[in-house]
Amino acid sequence: MLANVVVRDKKGNLVRDLKKEAFTLYEDGKKQEISTFDFENVDQLETPGAAEKTVTGETAAGPAGVLKKSDAPVMDARDRRVIVLYFDFSAMEPDQIDRCVDAAKKYINSQMQPADIVALVSLSTNMRVDLDFTGDKPKILSVLSAYSSGSGEGFAAGDTGSAEGTAETGGSFTPDDTDYNTFSADWKLLALQSTMQALGKIEQKKSLIYFSNGISQTGNDNQSALRAATAAAVKNNVSIYTVDIRGLQALPPGGEAQNASLHGQSAYNGAAVSGDLSGNAASQETLSTLAADTGGKAFFDTNDFSGVFTQVQKDSSAYYVLGFTSSNLLKDGHYRRLKVMVNRADVKLEFRPGYYAGRDYQHLNRADREAQLEDELAAELPQTDVPLYAGTAYFRQDESHYYLAVSLVVPGSQIPFVQEKDKDNATIDIIGEARLGEKGRVPVGQLRDTVKLAVDSTQQVRRKNVQYNTGFVLAPGNYHLKFIVRENQTGRMGSFETDVQVPDLRKAPLRMSSVVLSSLRAPVTNAPKKKVVNPLIQDQTQLVPNVTHVFTRDQHLYLQYEIYDAAKGKVAIAAAPAAAQSGSAAAATPSSGATAQTAQPKETRESIHVLTSIEFLQGNVKVYESKQVAATEVTAPDRKAVVFQIDLPLQSLKPGLYVCQVNVIDDVAGNFAFPRWPILIKNAAPAVAPATQTSSSSVR
Repeated sequence: MLANVVVRDKKGNLVRDLKKEAFTLYEDGKKQEISTFDFENVDQLETPGAAEKTVTGETAAGPAGVLKKSDAPVMDARDRRVIVLYFDFSAMEPDQIDRCVDAAKKYINSQMQPADIVALVSLSTNMRVDLDFTGDKPKILSVLSAYSSGSGEGFAAGDTGSAEGTAETGGSFTPDDTDYNTFSADWKLLALQSTMQALGKIEQKKSLIYFSNGISQTGNDNQSALRAATAAAVKNNVSIYTVDIRGLQALPPGGEAQNASLHGQSAYNGAAVSGDLSGNAASQETLSTLAADTGGKAFFDTNDFSGVFTQVQKDSSAYYVLGFTSSNLLKDGHYRRLKVMVNRADVKLEFRPGYYAGRDYQHLNRADREAQLEDELAAELPQTDVPLYAGTAYFRQDESHYYLAVSLVVPGSQIPFVQEKDKDNATIDIIGEARLGEKGRVPVGQLRDTVKLAVDSTQQVRRKNVQYNTGFVLAPGNYHLKFIVRENQTGRMGSFETDVQVPDLRKAPLRMSSVVLSSLRAPVTNAPKKKVVNPLIQDQTQLVPNVTHVFTRDQHLYLQYEIYDAAKGKVAIAAAPAAAQSGSAAAATPSSGATAQTAQPKETRESIHVLTSIEFLQGNVKVYESKQVAATEVTAPDRKAVVFQIDLPLQSLKPGLYVCQVNVIDDVAGNFAFPRWPILIKNAAPAVAPATQTSSSSVR
């Protein structure tokens, strides 16, 4: 942690000759060891350095809300005055934009000193780095001249839902934009936070002059973003100097001349003036907090903005930098007060009053934990602390909707279980989204769940996988899926993204669902909250997809797939189904309503006739084929589906890599399909206790 200290004598002159031993630093009343010490003397620089060398190595703008990063060497800012001019155009009126730009130009022309290096950042509909740090006055003025009244196309404050005291516009009602205003304030503060983090690469003190027409908070909803912005500024040694560009305002009872007459009695009983004063003070309060908590100063109710530049130059002409490591190792996020003392009684010290400590996962509150998941879901760079992979399968619900089954798998070794009595317990948070299109711009489905895991302590959990099964109801199309998993012991997270195509089966000759391969049928203890038909759940038993397609010889291979809109025709019906052969290498068990036809035809009637069988291939050699199963009835009439559920014991197959092929023939229509997948069969693992199932997850 760094603490900047300005030392002045009784006459206000800077004291420049103090040594490290002269300083004593306290945090919450406890003395801290000063590990690093430096003195920055900006006044001694008589000529500016090379203007072409910048902090980021770029002068172009970065993406919205993010400063560009580069591998270029970081500028040496020693004995330089590092100033960022930050223009929040997002809610400014045209005259306010001109006012702050003119003030900046006046500073460049008449107040800028050789030691000053300036960067320009603007915020409207997005945040842009318009100019990287430079001392080149013509270049700075050129960028400032490019700002115009059209730069303020951003997010102005909306109405509060009450018509009392608002301008009469002839509208039938006054909208309530409270939620919008909360978002707008958060958006501004998060953009500031992003700027602070990008400035952290410069070791010296940075001064950020924030031109704004105020930030209004909505109760306590914006406190988290405000705290994050100030904490980022302190951590990265940035002092914020806030300027209310509205200047000294007159607030007449009936509103300003350019506004329409007011609704209600507010203009006559003093409520309009009181409301305007309260709103103005509330919008300035956030600016005041940003300045006070970061060691800067706020400039309100003045039409002369040159004072902010004078103050910045005064505060950063000569200062001491004290570096220390806090003796309080707790990452609890609490505010810690700083106090600096020197061994001279005739001086006055100026320093930042304190800072917010960092917070680890255990000290995050519920809102912050939810925000962490939301931020990770929106992030472009994935978290990889926890391995996560997923599989999908689609089943038709009706002509225009499909159920997309999704299985998320996390290795059990990555989840820290806490032992309680004879149980190992853990919880994981899951958040996910399905977005339409390959680039995933339009969200069409969301998932948020917390899963509690409780397994017998005797199980070898770390050698197994934890699987979570869910699904979305989607229309045919291309989708982008993204899921975030967080274990709640240390807060580590993992993410998985994939593109999925849900086909329009109306265009397919043989309308067939995905084929799900599984080695586990798990009881469903809790009914789903939403009335969504999951084809993998039947008779309170769920088929758990095997995402990896790895099986052992002591397991059964369960396959489930569906055929839709099978053609009808004159079909010979068998006298009786033949029983599966016991003791064979593999046995096929048809789904309910499907019959295996091995006897001589008894009668002929109009019906469907769908044939299916399973093959195992190694190279070009067929090593096994199951008996053919024939379905003559629609087993899911509400979805016009023939459901096949096949059970194949694997004990007679040798370990190795196989290709599993599913043969499907619509005998009436003459259509067919032969989908196939690689599977791996291994020797059986040592016997362990059976896994305990949870309502929405399973341990495999």
